Amino acid sequence: MAAETARPDSWQAAFDLVRTRGYERREEPFTLASGQLSHDYIDGKYAIDNGERLTIVSRAVADLAAIHGIEFDAVGGLTMGADPLAHGVAMVTGCAWFSVRKEQKKRGREQWVEGTRLEPGMRVLLVDDVISTGGSTELALERIAPLGVTVTGVIPMVDRGDVAAGRFAKRKVPFAALVTYRDLGIEPVKDV
Repeated sequence: MAAETARPDSWQAAFDLVRTRGYERREEPFTLASGQLSHDYIDGKYAIDNGERLTIVSRAVADLAAIHGIEFDAVGGLTMGADPLAHGVAMVTGCAWFSVRKEQKKRGREQWVEGTRLEPGMRVLLVDDVISTGGSTELALERIAPLGVTVTGVIPMVDRGDVAAGRFAKRKVPFAALVTYRDLGIEPVKDV
């Protein structure tokens, strides 16, 4: 489980966007990517749907990485959940961004990774908008690992439970969520 730590000064404005724009309580339950049912819907992309909002949340993610001592040369994750945040963090920090495809490109360079060319030794931060169990982010990690990069941390905008933190702890990859299910006062996603 990720330890609750100090939050950057930029956290409150980012949290307010997630809470007011990205969160809604639904009467009818819906199915999460993990297959579990929930009444609590989180639309991370809507929370950061313009330049100003994306900048606020991206700055908070970069500040959280600094608090945790996570240094990185590139930021990215599995498309599409990670894409806006990767671009935003790259813009506020000056680092490179990348996007991991869900399917390998069938033409051109036939690559899994778009954006910057990840090279051996590069330090990489993985991001995502909303994590339930961390499976998508772990898939991104597995796709970039053969490139010789070092994953220095994982920071989702929202973590819906404690499963992902445990998943990355087993891999010895630092994990720090910007906003947690505790912050939102919702039920955590369970390990299935």
